Amino acid sequence: MNRTVENVLSLALALLLVFMVRSSVIEAFKIPSGSMIPTLLVGDHIFVNKFSYGIKVPFSDSILDRPIHLIDREGPKRGDVVVFKYPRDPENTIYYIKRIVGLPGETIEIRDKRIIVNGELVDRTAATEAEVTQVMESVKGTQYDRPHLDIFKEKLGEREPFILIDRNNFIAANYGPVQVPTGNYFVMGDNRDYSNDSRFWGFVPEGYVKGRAMFIWVSVKLGLFSDDGESYFRPGRIGTTLN
Repeated sequence: MNRTVENVLSLALALLLVFMVRSSVIEAFKIPSGSMIPTLLVGDHIFVNKFSYGIKVPFSDSILDRPIHLIDREGPKRGDVVVFKYPRDPENTIYYIKRIVGLPGETIEIRDKRIIVNGELVDRTAATEAEVTQVMESVKGTQYDRPHLDIFKEKLGEREPFILIDRNNFIAANYGPVQVPTGNYFVMGDNRDYSNDSRFWGFVPEGYVKGRAMFIWVSVKLGLFSDDGESYFRPGRIGTTLN
């Protein structure tokens, strides 16, 4: 009996340690949609650094509206790819991944699909022919490898990600201006014309941010568990760090 109790306690402690690490240090997420193409593809599995913006009390973000931090660090920066609780989900069970575009207190405006921050146009340049080939090869076989898509490199803080622009889509070509409230962020997907983001549902409270996306640890889809029955494995994406 003593040995059984000891084994149960050991297993319980091991599980507690795993959940504490998952809650406070690092957690795996699966990309379910194409809103972050070409940076992230459907089926990419990523690790998220949950102490990028501070060391928090384990499980505090699951119990409360915002985590309790033991040590605060600098908050999200423009250009960071972050995982966060969807603000319009009252149950706090839906998570989104987008890129930080607007910081607290800034005025954000979009004109002709160009981002304007505090009245200044965000720099972007057309991708080179070699870069276009590289990006199109990575999205080959998806609905986003069409000739009416333009690829740009956009300067967001210290990062310069590739973004996709659909010349035939004008749904979110213009927006704002709006001021980002204190303690909130304005986020957008890199697949600009196919992303459900701050342009449609508002801002992300700082307490809803789970962490910063680090890298892809595997990219795979099993047809057995999908509606379309499609399967694939992308070994070349393993270990890709997220810009």
